Formats: sequence, C-alpha cells, structure tokens
Amino acid sequence: MTTGVEQQLAELGKQNGATLGRLLGNGNLGRAEEGPDGRMHATIRIQPDQLVWDPAVLVMPHGGDIELELINDDMNTHCALLPSNGDSQFIWLVNHSRGTATLNLDGPGYYWYSSPTGNDEGRGLTGAIVVMGEAPPEARLDRPPQPRP
Repeated sequence: MTTGVEQQLAELGKQNGATLGRLLGNGNLGRAEEGPDGRMHATIRIQPDQLVWDPAVLVMPHGGDIELELINDDMNTHCALLPSNGDSQFIWLVNHSRGTATLNLDGPGYYWYSSPTGNDEGRGLTGAIVVMGEAPPEARLDRPPQPRP
C-alpha cells in the first residue's frame, strides 16, 4: 500500500515541524476552469500561518490565457511573482488582500511561481502551474519515441 509523505511522516505536514511550511508535493491540486470565451480562471490562496499556496499545483488543460485571483488570507504580507510569456508578473499582497493577474502560458510544461518577498521562512512560497498538452512538432526533439506511463 502506498501512502503520501504526510501519512508516513506527519511531522513534515505542518509549519515549524521538521520543516518550515509544507512540502510542495503535499499541497492541494487545483484545476483551472475554462470559460465559454476559451479563457481559463482559477483562484489561489495563501492560507493563514501555513506558508503555502493553495492549491500548490494548478493544472491548466491546455496552453492559453488564464486569469488568476490571488487571495492573501495570512496575517503577513506576501507577493506573487508569476510566469507569463513575454514578461513575468508581480503582485504585492498585503495581509488580507487580493489581486488578479492575467497570464499567457502557451506551451505545455511546468511553470513555477513564488512569493520571494521577506524570504518566507527561508524558502519562500513556491507553487507550480502545470500546462497539459503536447509540444508542437517544431519544438519536439529529434529522438526515438519515449515510453509513457
């Protein structure tokens, strides 16, 4: 039987335990919702006293534009440094505030984002946006087909 890290090592699942904050892979997984116009939407929160994004991993079904609503429910000030094709986005999030960012992530892959302000207990808040899909033919490597799970 396979269980997650938090089930096997519960002390890693809380702030100021064996680690500061929770591990990225143990956070929640969220999925962007696609509107009728093709634009995707999602909400990401900073929960009080947890030093993590919620969800920690956001999945987009395909590349394109996404509007994120960022909510800081924490008693501390944070920021969001977000990836976007052409230019990164930066949003300042004082305690109990919210902001929005429109990103363009046009290709499949992992896009990391963070709150590097104040060092947030030595590591910053770290999250990932995962864009599903296949690389276009012109971006594929010239190599034999690779096994897929």
